[in-house]
Amino acid sequence: MFLDFINNNTTEDSDNERTAIIQSFRKLNLKKHDFFVKQGEACRYFCYVENGILQHALEVDGDEKTTYIALKNTVTSSLFSFLNQTPSRKSIKALTDCVLWVIDLETFIKLKKTNKAFSQLYYNIIEKQICLIDDYRIDLLTLTPEERYQKLLTSEPKLLQEVPLHYLATFLGISSRHMSRIRKTIK
Repeated sequence: MFLDFINNNTTEDSDNERTAIIQSFRKLNLKKHDFFVKQGEACRYFCYVENGILQHALEVDGDEKTTYIALKNTVTSSLFSFLNQTPSRKSIKALTDCVLWVIDLETFIKLKKTNKAFSQLYYNIIEKQICLIDDYRIDLLTLTPEERYQKLLTSEPKLLQEVPLHYLATFLGISSRHMSRIRKTIK
């Protein structure tokens, strides 16, 4: 899958650059409940999720709040922490066993500077993520909890099957109790 992701997101005329990208990443296996990064620690890697689910979360007044859920065939990191090597404001934890492809900061920077295919790949990833974040923020302000749940049901049905209810509830900005009521009324 990682090879497919790189091949499908770079141009055909960049075989040498693709090879350099692939060789710059290494496989990292996480067991369920292992941390990719803990809140307060510097994030060491940028990663592609080949398999599994990662939860981005932070502690707010003693409660865990899910801010993002990374599924297979996506990329993720605590990006500000990774790029600046500062303490992460969030934790990223494996909700299932995960197979990740990771790259460290030094290799990442070198690749961005010397590999046009990687620079374009990274640009495309960031552009897509900014659009998703913008859409998510607008949804939180303009959609009812029921509408947000319905949108998730339509756009990401596998999330509802694979991610525990309480994580999805905080991700959607609603209580677990309200989420249970919504699930009973919307099928």
